Amino acid sequence: MVAMCLGCRRAEPVSPPPAPPPSAAAAKTQPWFERIPESSGFDFVHRSGHREKFLFPEIETGGVGLIDYDQDGLLDILCIDGGSVDPSHPASPRHRLYHNLGNWKFVDVTTSAGLVCSKGYGMGCAVGDFDGDGWPDIYITQLGSNRLFHNNRNGTFTDVTEPAAVAFRSWSTSAAFLDYDGDGKMDLAVVNYVRWSPERETECFSAGGRRDYCSPLNYHAPAPMVLFHNRGNGTFEDATEKAGLLTAYGNGFGIAVGDFDHDGRLDMYIANDATPNQLWLNRGDGTFLDDAMLRGCALNSMGVPRAGMGVVAIDLLQTGWLDLYVTHLVGEANGLFRNQSGSFLDAVMPKGPMAGSTAYTGFGVGFGDFDNDGQADLYVANGRVRLGGRIWSPEDPYAEPNTLRRGLGQGQFEEVLPIGGTDPVLLKTSRGLAIGDLDNDGLLDLVIVNRDGPADLLRNRVPKSNHWLGLRVMDHQQCVAVHAVVLIESGRKRQWAQCQPNQGYCSSQDPRVHFGLGQETRVDHVWVRWPNGQSEEFGPTVANAYITVQQGAGHPAPGIFSW
Repeated sequence: MVAMCLGCRRAEPVSPPPAPPPSAAAAKTQPWFERIPESSGFDFVHRSGHREKFLFPEIETGGVGLIDYDQDGLLDILCIDGGSVDPSHPASPRHRLYHNLGNWKFVDVTTSAGLVCSKGYGMGCAVGDFDGDGWPDIYITQLGSNRLFHNNRNGTFTDVTEPAAVAFRSWSTSAAFLDYDGDGKMDLAVVNYVRWSPERETECFSAGGRRDYCSPLNYHAPAPMVLFHNRGNGTFEDATEKAGLLTAYGNGFGIAVGDFDHDGRLDMYIANDATPNQLWLNRGDGTFLDDAMLRGCALNSMGVPRAGMGVVAIDLLQTGWLDLYVTHLVGEANGLFRNQSGSFLDAVMPKGPMAGSTAYTGFGVGFGDFDNDGQADLYVANGRVRLGGRIWSPEDPYAEPNTLRRGLGQGQFEEVLPIGGTDPVLLKTSRGLAIGDLDNDGLLDLVIVNRDGPADLLRNRVPKSNHWLGLRVMDHQQCVAVHAVVLIESGRKRQWAQCQPNQGYCSSQDPRVHFGLGQETRVDHVWVRWPNGQSEEFGPTVANAYITVQQGAGHPAPGIFSW
C-alpha cells in the first residue's frame, strides 16, 4: 500500500502475492489473438537506454498510437521509443511510423514522413486534428521536449512545435486533444509526471537489497498538468494558470476526458502515481475545479492514494454515465470508480474488471468487444516497476503476462485462457496499448509496446460468428467528432459509447466507434450527441460494415439524451 512507502521506495509489497490460479469460470477457448511476426514489416524494438544505472524514466517509457495518416482507410501504427537519459550515453529516441499496406504488411515510413525527434526522451503520443483540416496530426510526449507534428496531407509531417507554442519542457506522459471551451477547435491537455533530471536521481534498492528503480515519492516533485488553448490560427496559448489547474499537483500518468457530471461540458480525469487522482470539472467559463475528493474518485475506499498508471472512461454498466477504470501497482489491484449520477464509488466486485489483477502491475489498458457478443471485454498490458515477487521470465525480472477478461454484462467478467489470449503467453514488460481494427474485418486487434524489446502486433482470431458495426463519427468539418456520445439500438438492446481515442497509458486508439452486435444483423437506431450538445438520429443500417455518420446529415433527435 502507498502508506508503506514512507518516501523511500515505490509502494510495492515485500512479497507480492503470486498470480492466482485460473478460476473455474475462466473462458477456456482457442487463443483470441495471434502475434504477427516481424517479417510483416512491423519490427519496432523499444529502447529504454538502461545500462548500469537505474534512471527513473527508463522504467516508465513506451507508448503507441493508431492513426490513418494518409486517409487510405487503413490504420497505421506509431510507436514511441525512449532513447537514453544517461548523460554518459546520450541517444535520441527512434520513434517509428509504420504504414499499413493491407493484408498484414507494413513498411517503416518514419524518415520519408518527417517524424524525426532529434532530442528528448520518448514517453507517449496523442492523435488529433488540431487545425481542423480533416487530417490527423500527432503530439509526442517526451522528457525534455514534446513535439507537435502537422499532417501535410501528402504523406509527410512538419514539426510545428515552436511556432505552435506547445514546446513544454517537462516530463510529460499522456496527452489528449479536447475542445474544452466549445469553440470548435481542438485544445490540448498534457499530463506531467515528476520534475526530474539526472542531477536529481538518487539510489534506491529492492526488498532483496538489489539496486532498483525508485518511487516518485523519492523525488518530492509532483508536476502540474498543462492546458494549451487553441487560438485557431495554428498557435496555442498556455491556459494552465487561467484555467485554475495549478491548484493541485500529482505524479500524473493517464488522462481520460468526458462529461462525467452531465452538465454538457468536457471534464478531465488524471490518474496519478502514489498521489491523489484529480477530477477537473469544467465550470464553463474557461476554468476547472478539482472535485475528485468530494466526488469519491481521488482515493480508494480506504482513503489511500494508489499508484495510478493507465485510465479509461467506460460506460461499463451501460447507464449513460462514464465510469473510470484505473490500472495500479502489484498488490493494489486495478480499480473501478463507478459513476453514480456524477459521484463515484470505488467498486470492488468478485467478478468485476478488477478481479485477478492484484498479482500484476497494469499500465496500458483498454475495453473493446473483441468477440462481438455485445459485451465489452478488457485487456491490460502488465509489467513491473520494481524487483521482487514471482519471476515470470529469467530474461526480464520486470516482465509479467498481460491479461484478458471476457465481459459477461452487468459489470462482470471472466478470465480468458491462455493468459493474455495468446499461445505462447507473452512475458514482457509491457507499457503502451492501442486497440483498433487494423484489417477492417470487424474484429479489434492490439498493438503493445514493450520496454527494451520487440513490440507485439496481435491479430484477433476469434471466430466470426457474431455481427458488428463500426462508426466514423464526423463533425461539420469532416473531422473526427472527438467526445461525441453514441447510443445505438439493435433488437431490444441499447449500447452506449464515446468517441475517445486519447486514453489508456501514453497511447491513442482507433478513432472509430465499434459495437459488437451478437446475433443481430442490423441496427435500428443510431443516435449521436455532438460535442455542441445537439443530437441527431441515423439509421437503420445493416451490420458488418463501417459507416460514416456526419453532423447535420441526420434527423434532429431532441430528448434522446437527458443532458
